[in-house]
Amino acid sequence: MTHELPDNKQLILFDGVCNLCNNAINYVIKHDKHDVFVFAPLQSEIGKQIINAYHIDVSKMDSILLYSSKKGIAYKSTAALKIALHLGFPQNMLIIFFIVPAFIRNWVYDYIAKNRYRWFGKKDACMIPTKELKAKFMN
Repeated sequence: MTHELPDNKQLILFDGVCNLCNNAINYVIKHDKHDVFVFAPLQSEIGKQIINAYHIDVSKMDSILLYSSKKGIAYKSTAALKIALHLGFPQNMLIIFFIVPAFIRNWVYDYIAKNRYRWFGKKDACMIPTKELKAKFMN
């Protein structure tokens, strides 16, 4: 890949035009006290590179992706729970949901993802980070 991710960082790829996704990213930024995450829209160059490298069919994947150079890729509910694990108490308590089989967790995740534009709206373009947050975003 042309963009190297630092070993100590995990990259969250998200739908840059989705209001729910953008609000979730803002929430993660606010609660990422240990500076674990960097971000990029799925529509970005690095997003496209990772999607191609892992042969992800975006027509079947309404999802956030969590990527790290050491651990590879996680998606859907597994990605969301792995992100929550790093956000401290009480968010990290969501890992209890790992006891629920992935196909059930992902059914709920897919239902929300399928309806996210209707329920939460959609932007015309990807979010542009503020000057203070620019360092947390990759293209």
